[in-house]
Amino acid sequence: MSAIVAFRDVWYRVSNRDVLRGLDFEVAAGETLALVGPSGSGKTTAVKMVNGLVFPTRGEVLVEGRSTTAWDLIRLRRRVGYVIQEVGLFPHWTVARNAGLVPRLEGASPAVVEERVRQLLAEVGLDPTRFAGRYPRELSGGERQRAGVARALAADPPLLVFDEPFGALDPVTRLELQRQFLALRGTLHKTAIFVTHDVREALLVGTRVGLLEEGRLVFVAPPEEFAASPDPRVRPFLACLDWKLEA
Repeated sequence: MSAIVAFRDVWYRVSNRDVLRGLDFEVAAGETLALVGPSGSGKTTAVKMVNGLVFPTRGEVLVEGRSTTAWDLIRLRRRVGYVIQEVGLFPHWTVARNAGLVPRLEGASPAVVEERVRQLLAEVGLDPTRFAGRYPRELSGGERQRAGVARALAADPPLLVFDEPFGALDPVTRLELQRQFLALRGTLHKTAIFVTHDVREALLVGTRVGLLEEGRLVFVAPPEEFAASPDPRVRPFLACLDWKLEA
């Protein structure tokens, strides 16, 4: 499979500190790379590079074979569906208007936008007859996250980036959205990078799991191999998982 995203010896330096150090990996079409690591390991900085929010001090990030520095940033960001913990819905817009933002910007007709929004709201578990006309303040945290995922999918981008999207949700809602993500991945076959601090979540959603430590990708493997790894850098995360299972 061809790489949708590729990091080529990427370094990022801020205030005389290397936040990223020689990141070198690819994300193939259709796979989900889940990134875990301690706070300050560089996870969020790495994914911000995918849609041009920050750029490497050295090396390059390629999206669909083109360096992020060579993309028109508006076009790049419309090729990347971005979902964050706080969602970022416009509070004075309805759910439907929020979800249809990018297709409208791309020039789709009102009828096409309306149909696309109705389809996506249903796919993310929001009945369009109930939720399309609501405002973000009228939604629960989980419902806002679902609306955010619908907005990220609306322009049918080839790549999705999730940065701790479910971290602020209660455990039951979080599990529901994790399952929703897996269902969408099975039907839409999107490529994704999923940042999380929760190793259990990483093992569930990722087709590969990567561990970042002090700005370096120190271990990457399919979930089964990651969970069975004797690597001393991986074991503390798995010990945390064991503790949760025993608790």
